[in-house]
Amino acid sequence: MRHAIVWLGLAVMCSSWVSAGDASFVLADKDSTVSILCDTDDATVVQKAADLLAGDIERVTGQRPAILHELDQARGNVIIIGSLEKSKMVQSLQVDASDIAGQWERYLWRVVEHPTPTVDQALVIAGSDRRGTAYGVFDLSQKIGVSPWVWWADVTPARQETVILKDMDVVSAPPAVKYRGIFLNDEDWGLQPWAAKTYEPETDDIGPKTYARIFELLLRLKANLIWPAMHHCTKAFYHYPQNRQVADDYAIVVGSSHCEQMLCNNVDEWDGRRYGPYNYGTNRQSIVDYWQRRAQESRDFENIYTLGMRGIHDSGMVGVSSMSEKVAILDRIIADQREIVHSTINADVTKVAQVFTPYKEVLEIYDAGLKLPEDVTIVWPDDNYGYIRRLNNPEEMSRSGGGGVYYHLSYWGRPHDYLWLSTTHPALIREEMNKARQLKSDRLWVFNVGDIKPAEYNLSLCLDMAWAADRFSQCGSEREHMTQWHRDIFGPSVGTAIAEILWEYYDLAFERRPEFMGWSQVEPRRQVQPTQFNHFFNNDEAQQRLDRYHALVRQVEALKPHIQSRLADAYFQLVYYPIVCAAAMNDKVLYQEKALLYARQSRASATDYATWAQEAYDRIVQETECYNQQRVQGKWRDMMCMAPRDLVVFQRPMAATWNAPNDASWGLAVEGFGDQQQTPDLFMTESGLPSFNRWTQPRYFIDIFMKGQQSVTWQAQPSADWIEVSPASGTLTAATGQKEQRLWVSIDWDKAPARARGSVTIEGSGQRHQIGVQADNADVPDLQDFTGAVEDNRYISIFAEHYSEVQNTDQVTWTAVKGLGYTGSVIMAGPLVDFPTIDPEQLADQTASVCYDFYCFSRRSAEVTIYGLPIHPLNQQVSQRFAVSIDDQAPQVLDFKTIGRSEIWKLNVLSNTAVATLQTDRLRPGIHHLKLYAIDPGVIIDRITIDLGGLQEAYSAIKETRIAP
Repeated sequence: MRHAIVWLGLAVMCSSWVSAGDASFVLADKDSTVSILCDTDDATVVQKAADLLAGDIERVTGQRPAILHELDQARGNVIIIGSLEKSKMVQSLQVDASDIAGQWERYLWRVVEHPTPTVDQALVIAGSDRRGTAYGVFDLSQKIGVSPWVWWADVTPARQETVILKDMDVVSAPPAVKYRGIFLNDEDWGLQPWAAKTYEPETDDIGPKTYARIFELLLRLKANLIWPAMHHCTKAFYHYPQNRQVADDYAIVVGSSHCEQMLCNNVDEWDGRRYGPYNYGTNRQSIVDYWQRRAQESRDFENIYTLGMRGIHDSGMVGVSSMSEKVAILDRIIADQREIVHSTINADVTKVAQVFTPYKEVLEIYDAGLKLPEDVTIVWPDDNYGYIRRLNNPEEMSRSGGGGVYYHLSYWGRPHDYLWLSTTHPALIREEMNKARQLKSDRLWVFNVGDIKPAEYNLSLCLDMAWAADRFSQCGSEREHMTQWHRDIFGPSVGTAIAEILWEYYDLAFERRPEFMGWSQVEPRRQVQPTQFNHFFNNDEAQQRLDRYHALVRQVEALKPHIQSRLADAYFQLVYYPIVCAAAMNDKVLYQEKALLYARQSRASATDYATWAQEAYDRIVQETECYNQQRVQGKWRDMMCMAPRDLVVFQRPMAATWNAPNDASWGLAVEGFGDQQQTPDLFMTESGLPSFNRWTQPRYFIDIFMKGQQSVTWQAQPSADWIEVSPASGTLTAATGQKEQRLWVSIDWDKAPARARGSVTIEGSGQRHQIGVQADNADVPDLQDFTGAVEDNRYISIFAEHYSEVQNTDQVTWTAVKGLGYTGSVIMAGPLVDFPTIDPEQLADQTASVCYDFYCFSRRSAEVTIYGLPIHPLNQQVSQRFAVSIDDQAPQVLDFKTIGRSEIWKLNVLSNTAVATLQTDRLRPGIHHLKLYAIDPGVIIDRITIDLGGLQEAYSAIKETRIAP
C-alpha cells in the first residue's frame, strides 16, 4: 500500500459545480475510515449508490466503510446520503437545500461539524431527487480517484492510505439536457455474445445482471436513459420481468428506438402468426391491443414512450403508398397511442414523456404536414454518420415538448458499417451537439454506442456535454476535455501524451475510418476496390498515411513501460488496441495495394508488401485474441469482434508472390508519373521530376528498386550543387525491406540560378539513368510582399483558415473552427440562430465574405473545387449554399446539400467531405482574388484547389501552395 496524504480538490471531469466555501473532510486516515449512512426508506438507487460508494472507498483506501441506517449508531466521520424528498436523516440535519429543492437531478455537498455528540464530521450528500442523490455520490467517487470506467474499462484507482477532501461545500448546476442516455444497438458481435457466454451465461442473453452493470455505468456518467438492445439475437427488454425492476432500482428511464413504438420490441415480440400482419390499416385493433398491454405492464415505472409507427424493424410502414395516406394514418396512429397513455398511465397525457423520432423516411412524412401534439419531444436523428439531418426551426424551438437528438457513435448499414472501432472525431461531436444546443434541441440526447466498448471515450465526451453543455461552447474545449480525461486516468504526463496520440488517431480516421478502407459498400455488398490514396503524387500520400499510423504505434509501444501496472488493462483497451488495430488495417489495405501497383512496375519489393499486408492482418487477429482471451483473466471474452458481419474489408488479403529474374536489373519510379512501368526514355534531362518552385519550396521523390534477385550498389549524382539528393548512395539487397530505396530531391535556393535546369544521374550495376530537374528561382516583383497561395505545377492549394481578408457584418460571420476537417481548421458561416435571409443577387451588400489571394504564372482556364464538411441544412427552410467569385466577377452560387441517401451523400459520409466545383474563364498571370460569400448558416469550408491543368488525383488534403516562410 502506498502511504500518502492526498488533498483532493474540485477536479471531477465536467461536473458543473458552484463552490460556496473551502470546507474539508477527512475521508480516511491510517487509523480509521468513514461510515456511510442512508435511510432504508429512501429510494433503492440511494441504497445502491451507498453500497457502490463503500466499494469505491475500499478500492482507494483498502478499507470498506460500514453502511448504517441510524445516525445514533455512527461514530467519528460519516457520509450521510439521501434525497430531500425521502431521507428523514437529511431532513433532520436542517441543511439549507433551498438551492436545489424541487429541481431536476441536482445535489449538494455540505460538511456539518459535530451533528451529534458521537459524530465528528458529517459529509452530507443531498439530492433534489433520487438520481440527483446518486450523481452526488458518484461525483464523490470521482473526486477520490475512481473513474466511471472502473469496471467497464478496468481503470483501477491508485491506493491511498489517507484521503482528505477539500472544497466540499458544493452545489451542482442543473443538467443541460434533461434526458441523457444510450442506445444499445447492433449488439450481435460484442455485447450480446459477451453477456451470453461470459458474463451472464445463466440467461444466455443480455439480461438483468448485464443491465445492472450498464445502469451503474450510466449513473456514474450522469446519464438517466436507456434504449435497450433490440436485435434478433437479444430477447426483448420486457421478456425478462427483472429488467424493468433493475432499471427502476437504478433510477434509469426506459425508452425505445425509432422503430419500437410504445416500448414494444417488434423484432422479438410481434408474432405475425398470432397477431396477424403489422399493418395498421388492416389490423389496427390487434396492434392497439399490443401497445395497450405494454402500457399496462410499464405504467408503474419511469419511461419515455416513442410515438408513431414504422415497419417491424428498420423499415417503413406497410400498407400505405401515397404521402397523403402516410400522413393521415400516422396522425391516426399517434392519436390512438395518446389515448392509450391517457387511459392507462396518466389522465393528463402532457405529464408523460413522449417522443417522436423522424428517422429516415419518417422525416419525409413529418415534412409533408404531420402535426404533432405540442408536448411531444421531436428527437432529430443524424444521418447515421455523425451529421444531424435536421434541427428545430424557429417555430419548433417554441414547442413545449422541445427537441432532442439521436446520434450515432456506431452504425450498421449502408453505405458501410462502422461497428469495430470508435472513430467519430470529438471535434465533430462537439460541433454537432453544440449546434443542437443552440437550436434548443436539448430535451433528450441519446447516443447509439453499439456494444459500449470500445466507445468509452466518445461516450464520456457525449454525456459530459449533455450534463454541462456550456463548457463545450468554444472550439478546442473537446480537446481540453480529451486531455483532462486521460490525465485523470493515466496521470498528467502520460495522459497528456495519450491525448495527443488519440487526437491524431481521430484525425486519420476522419479522413477514412478503418472500416471504410476497402472502398467497398454494403446493402448490396460491393467488393473491395482500390483506394483513392495516390501512391505516386503528393509525396506518396498513401505512404504518408502509413507513416503517421506507424508513428502512433511507436508512441503507444514506447508508453507501455510508463503505464502503471494497475492501469495496464485500461491502457490496452482504451489506447493500445484501437490504435494498433487501426494502423494494422491501413497497413493491410495500403501494403496490398502497393504490392499490386509495384508488381506492375516489376519491383521485386512487391512480394515484401504482400507479406506485410498478411502480417498486418495477423496482427489484428493477435491483438483481438489478446483482448478477448488474455486481458483481465478473460473478463472480456467474446466482447471484441474484428470482423462484424464478416464484411469483405475485414478479410485476409490475397497472398501473392512475383518471380524476379536472377540478375542485377533495377528501375526507377519518379514522383508524378503514376503507376505505369517506367522506361529510361522518361528520364532525359528535360523530363523527370515535377518542376520546383522557390515560392513553395517542395521536395519530390525518386524510388530506385530491384527488378532482379541480385544486389545493386548505386550512386546518385546531381548535375549541379543547387540540387540536393538524400540519400545519395546505397545498396539494394534481396533481404525483406531492402529491395528499394526512396531518394528525396530538393533545391538549395541560395545557390540555384533564376531558371535552373539540371538532372540527377543514378548509376549502378551497369545501368545509368538521368532524371531531369527544373527549378524556378526567378525574382517576381509582385510576390515580394505577397502572402497568399501561388501556382505550382499548374495547380493551387489553399486551406480555408488561411484567408487574406475576412469581411463580416453585424449579422453574418465567417468564423474559424479549430479541430475540424482534413486540414485541422475550417471556417463556418454563422450565426446558427437569427441568420438573416440572404439574396444571392445582392451578396456584397448583405453578407460576410472571406477572400483568398492567389497568384498565377500561366494563362489558363481553371476548375475551382471547394471542399467542405457534409453538414446538413439546419432545417427544411434552408440549404447549404455559398457563393464564389474570382476577381470581383459575378458570384456563382454553389450548394453542398444532398438529397436522401443519394450516391453523392454516400461518398460524402464515407470521406467526411462535401465537394462543389465551378469552371472559370482563362486566368491571366498575376495576382487574383477568390471570395466566398455566406448564404446559408452552418456551411463549413475546409480547403480549396484551383486546377490549371496540372492537378493530379488525390484523396487527402494536398499540401498548400502558400509562399514558404
